[in-house]
Amino acid sequence: MTYDEFVEDRLAALSRYAMMLTGDPHTAQDLVQETMVRAHEKWHQVSAAYAPEQYVKRMLTNLFLEWHRGSWLKRVRLRPEPQERPAPHDHAQRSADRDEVWQALATLPRQQRAAVVLRYYEDRPDQEIAEILGCSVSAARSYISRALATLRSRAGTQLSTGGRR
Repeated sequence: MTYDEFVEDRLAALSRYAMMLTGDPHTAQDLVQETMVRAHEKWHQVSAAYAPEQYVKRMLTNLFLEWHRGSWLKRVRLRPEPQERPAPHDHAQRSADRDEVWQALATLPRQQRAAVVLRYYEDRPDQEIAEILGCSVSAARSYISRALATLRSRAGTQLSTGGRR
């Protein structure tokens, strides 16, 4: 296997691995780039290894550990290391939240639901919402206000109105 073939075949997996290590996409890219430069320089050793991917993954892991011990990363970093790393986005939770929003919207009266969708999904101003719903601007605002009050009471959270009027 050539270096180019290895990169084409395994770069995405190595990038995902680096992302899991660092929790930061930019740092992960830097880590992978530096690892691949080093792997290219030692390609005769890497390609001769029993498992080249494991060899490179080990290189990546060691580089990650070296960076966090105070070497290159701390000297080059342009922003301070966060005290706590944000948790990776939980796609299952996002999907569950989206389903919950859809269920809550489904319980609203049709005009309120339409007004909320026009405002927050379509980003329409009050005048356009009123025209589309065939009502006055104050009625459109009232639909939105009542819908948000209902959604807040069901969700138990504060929803922002986006400061629009």
